[in-house]
Amino acid sequence: MSGTCVIGLQWGDEAKGKLVDLLAPQFDLVVRYQGGANAGHTVVAGSETYKLHHIPSGILHAKVQNLITPGVVINPTTMLDEIDGLAKRGVNCRDNLRISERAHLVMPWHMAEDKFINATAVRGESIGTTNRGIGPCYRDKVGRTHAIRMSDLIQPNRDERIRTVAEQKLSILEKLGAPAEDLESIAADKVVALAASWADRLSDMIGDTTDFLLDEAEAGKRILFEGAQGALLDIDHGTFPFVTSSNSSGVGVCAGAGVPSKWIHQTLGVCKAYSTRVGGGPFPTELEDATGEKIRKLGNEFGTTTGRPRRCGWFDAVAVRYTARLSGVTRLALMMMDVLAHFEELQVCVAYELDGKRIERLPAHADQLRRCKPILETIPGWNQPVDDVRKMEDFPQGALDYVARIEELVGIPVGVLSVGPDRAQTIFTESADVLKLSPIA
Repeated sequence: MSGTCVIGLQWGDEAKGKLVDLLAPQFDLVVRYQGGANAGHTVVAGSETYKLHHIPSGILHAKVQNLITPGVVINPTTMLDEIDGLAKRGVNCRDNLRISERAHLVMPWHMAEDKFINATAVRGESIGTTNRGIGPCYRDKVGRTHAIRMSDLIQPNRDERIRTVAEQKLSILEKLGAPAEDLESIAADKVVALAASWADRLSDMIGDTTDFLLDEAEAGKRILFEGAQGALLDIDHGTFPFVTSSNSSGVGVCAGAGVPSKWIHQTLGVCKAYSTRVGGGPFPTELEDATGEKIRKLGNEFGTTTGRPRRCGWFDAVAVRYTARLSGVTRLALMMMDVLAHFEELQVCVAYELDGKRIERLPAHADQLRRCKPILETIPGWNQPVDDVRKMEDFPQGALDYVARIEELVGIPVGVLSVGPDRAQTIFTESADVLKLSPIA
């Protein structure tokens, strides 16, 4: 059995969904193990574009089993909307999607809390929440008292349990002064009825994914673990507090999926050929000028989930080297090379200057990272399109030199290059042979 992880190494939006979709036919299972509907994975298949939030990116391949495991927090309404949307396009999720009974539910009160409580700025800057109730749900998961799990939907005491929590949440938010429309949305009768409707439609897909996944691993099945967000957003190891609410780096795979590390043999670290992030927080290589705007327009850098414009900047080798080591990356996937094809000159951050001193590590404190000035190395661009490149030898020499420098700075070989959104616009390098991976036909 070969367990392979696809992990984002930046602040999310690295095109992980494209890579998972591309590799999925070589695997028996695709596993989503953390995050929630704040994920936005875009898959382009010919003339069709799919935007997935809850559903694993392997869902477009009928013979691949897709799992949503305990580390994911699920908004059933959003999930059902996504299932219905895929069904209208000929993709039947019910035959190859299993949902963990241990996964926690994003309830209507979590949405209200996200808007009312978590909208508060941190240090005068927005924390970057998507207002989808993800953080409050994870908070209740850790707190336990108010947590609702998938298994609760199919228990005899479901209505009593949900009514009790709804009434407590209503009382708390009412005392805090939440808006009337939000209080109305979490009225106990309304939420109890909503939960019953979720159970009616999802009960046949709910089960013990942990036992199932361990059985499949022990049977020698090939498993692809699909990360959400990016490693720099990891709750423990990212640019705290401007992070997500789960372990989005490679260290979160085992806990979120429910498998021991012995089943994970290789990790693909996905990063853009430049850097982006959404929302607040320090961003050392950010370009708040015409160059940054050019990257945004060429890369269509607007959030899949939120539609918010992404902040853009040069590739940060300090940050990616940190997250690659943290995630146990064996090969890099360098995406969006086509965007950089429009520049005569490129820059890469090779170190930081912090309070007058050169450092080559990522500071743990956001205020320190905010004070970091990027030490940039200028690299000649190639300034010619690469959209039609399908083999390494067809790349301009400037592009090959850029890739080689990224490999040197991060310390890991590049196994995959992307030159556009379509499946066909993906090149596997010779180093990818070590992974025994190749593009689908």
